[in-house]
Amino acid sequence: MPGDDNAPSTGFDPRLFFDARLLGHGNRLAIVHRAHGDDWAELALPYADALIGDPSSGVLASGPILALMDMATSVGVWRRVGAFKPHATLDLRIDYLRPARPGQTVIGHGECYRITRSIAFVRGQAHDGDPADPLAHVAGTFMAAEGYW
Repeated sequence: MPGDDNAPSTGFDPRLFFDARLLGHGNRLAIVHRAHGDDWAELALPYADALIGDPSSGVLASGPILALMDMATSVGVWRRVGAFKPHATLDLRIDYLRPARPGQTVIGHGECYRITRSIAFVRGQAHDGDPADPLAHVAGTFMAAEGYW
């Protein structure tokens, strides 16, 4: 029932979503599915020269990392509601703790921890190999496009 904050649903399969995706910024960035649970998803952003923000250091630009985290938290929402539902990012705050290490894949873990009638609340973190040493934390909200989930 829309608006219920009951146990998560599991009807949306992100593996199929990422296998079928042919267009879009996630495809252009080569973001791939790694794992998921009832209300979370883990995605990977492989290191690529085209994503470097500072050529002198080889550090990835912040934009692809933000896109990764927006997508990981979105997939967490779809897992929680049990279906692919269009939604808009209302707010996604990202706190960068350090730069990603050059040459390393960035892993994004996103979780939807609460759903109301029209808003999903999310959080997550990005790391480049060690979850205990994150490079960024995110927190945000999404709004259901149709007014409810």
